Amino acid sequence: MFKILIIEDDLTIARTISEHLSQWGYDAACITEFHNVADQVLRAEPQLVLLDIALPFYNGFHWCSEIRKFSKVPIIFISSASDNMNIVMAMNMGGDDFIAKPFDLHVLTAKVGALLRRAYSFQGQMSVLEHNGVVLNLNDATLTYRNRKIELTKNDFKIVQLLMENAGRVVSRDEMMQRLWESDQFIDDNTLTVNITRLRKKLAEAGLEQWIVTKKGLGYLVE
Repeated sequence: MFKILIIEDDLTIARTISEHLSQWGYDAACITEFHNVADQVLRAEPQLVLLDIALPFYNGFHWCSEIRKFSKVPIIFISSASDNMNIVMAMNMGGDDFIAKPFDLHVLTAKVGALLRRAYSFQGQMSVLEHNGVVLNLNDATLTYRNRKIELTKNDFKIVQLLMENAGRVVSRDEMMQRLWESDQFIDDNTLTVNITRLRKKLAEAGLEQWIVTKKGLGYLVE
């Protein structure tokens, strides 16, 4: 179980994050004393740190720099001070990612999982896929966008998963049909069109108009 340390002055936010990450199987803990954050990180030995910029005594930039003196633990800054200067400063101090407040907890969870996989070459089953604020939950086949959850059918789920796994790349109709029906037998090409049309209508109702882009003669993609 990955241990995540949350360094956030607002305890309500910190506990909300902690409870949400715990639901996804992470061992999440909050710091409540900010005199020497680096010592607490050293003792806790987390696999990932969520670090706010605005902290008592010393800011998050200072503590990120101090943590980097003894650890390469992945650090994600979480802050409402999300102007370009602060983002650049966070990266220069040793941060690995930056999430602006207010944020969607599902997006935060997806970014946490992605960074853990990159940092530790974790090859286990992923729980979520995220692309441009759209989060696909692989456990319950739901899609979340702007705090709205969309229930997916079996075929909806397979289409969305394939497109998100290949975000930015055109997925051919043949490849999509193979994933959907897992068969080399002939499937009426119109059946895929019907599935795509039905899914697009469902996504549009949730504010995701034109999320699935058609490349005529090639296939589909999410950009």
